[in-house]
Amino acid sequence: MKYLKQFGIILAISFIGEILNNVVPLPIPASIYGIVIMFTCLCTGVIKLSSVKETGKFLVDIMPIMFVPPSVALMDSWGIIKPIWFAFLFISFITTFIVMGVGGWSAQLVIRAGRKKEARRVSEGGAE
Repeated sequence: MKYLKQFGIILAISFIGEILNNVVPLPIPASIYGIVIMFTCLCTGVIKLSSVKETGKFLVDIMPIMFVPPSVALMDSWGIIKPIWFAFLFISFITTFIVMGVGGWSAQLVIRAGRKKEARRVSEGGAE
């Protein structure tokens, strides 16, 4: 029952993202709206991490399986991709490295900010 509740929370946030995607006239995918809403709710404490942790971990664990249907669709579209396969592959590699670089850089910024916050707390005498 706990997993159903957690999945329901995640699904409700995703649904709100879908609604926002249809209401707000911006070219932002519904999944991005959902991620931002979930992140905001977790940071503000509206949703406790323990309320979605196990189901979220499960969804991350099965994520590779979710790439099978798009991969099959790509193979099915080989006739369209065949003339431009090199450009397609080149762009895929370049964007992958850009995303990895930006993701790593962002993670380092967050880690540094957390360390600075912790150091500030310790220097103010907050750590006991």
